[in-house]
Amino acid sequence: MIRFATVGTGFITDKFIEDLKQVKGCTLQAVYSRTEERAKTLADKLAPGIALYTDLTALAQAPDIDAVYIASPNSLHGPQAKLFLQAGKHVLVEKAAASNARELEEVLQLAKENNLVFMEAMKSLTMPAYLLLKETLPRIGQIRKFAMTYCQYSSRYDRHKKGEFVNTFHKEFSNGGLLDIGIYGVYPVLDLFGPPLAVKAVATLLPQGGIDGSGTVLFQYPHMEGSVAYSKISQSLVPSEIQGELGSLLIDRIGDPKELTLILRDGTREVLRPDTLPQDMSYEIQEFVSVITEGRPASTVNTWELALRVHQTLDSIRQQIGLTYPADEA
Repeated sequence: MIRFATVGTGFITDKFIEDLKQVKGCTLQAVYSRTEERAKTLADKLAPGIALYTDLTALAQAPDIDAVYIASPNSLHGPQAKLFLQAGKHVLVEKAAASNARELEEVLQLAKENNLVFMEAMKSLTMPAYLLLKETLPRIGQIRKFAMTYCQYSSRYDRHKKGEFVNTFHKEFSNGGLLDIGIYGVYPVLDLFGPPLAVKAVATLLPQGGIDGSGTVLFQYPHMEGSVAYSKISQSLVPSEIQGELGSLLIDRIGDPKELTLILRDGTREVLRPDTLPQDMSYEIQEFVSVITEGRPASTVNTWELALRVHQTLDSIRQQIGLTYPADEA
């Protein structure tokens, strides 16, 4: 039985705790927050009676914890992952797994040295619709173009515009449109098509907080090109699309895929909607738990190689758009 602890008290932690209940071979043992009140509120709501921690080091040293799910601000992902790996805990960390590729390399080295499982929680790559997408791609023939779109008006943007301090809009927390939601487009591009020949990016930086509110990234490959468009300050109404010589595939939500539409040049049109659990974080949790219980060194879905390639690409994009984080200077 894999005994989990959680770090962070946002909505994504709530969902993790609920979806964890769908996965056999694991259980929630403890929750952490900087304040006891918030930890107790989370536990009382979703897991009454479990252990509460307000000391991160004490949690790392707890003998009854096997694995930790980290969902704190982006800037803390790398340092906290290192702390838990050094203490002998397996780590599942929300995207972005680190502030930059150098930080991620340090985390991966620790995981390797300590024979521990580390995985970036890129949920979409483990979902049935994404796995079906990979199976269906050959039907559209030679791929020529793609457009991955994730533009979602942030529920916290209005508060930011009113002058409130909102973490997600401040770069000291390694936040921004790219690392918060643009990563959902970059991941499948590199997973499906491999390393590009060139990457070019533009973005709109917000003066208050210094993050990128939106951006567009162009990817050049030997026989095709494509884009990733992302935004936290506007809303898109169109799906993502991959175009081939025989037809196209539409993906309803690239960060949370549930439905594909296959449209071929011969007139064929198919809506592909694989069965998907409402508790859709359970797919990534199951992958993580399986890696541990089967004694594998790392996931073969959310691989270390892919994670590092993605973060190197994110670094390149940030350099082009002029976005630096305090962690880059560490």
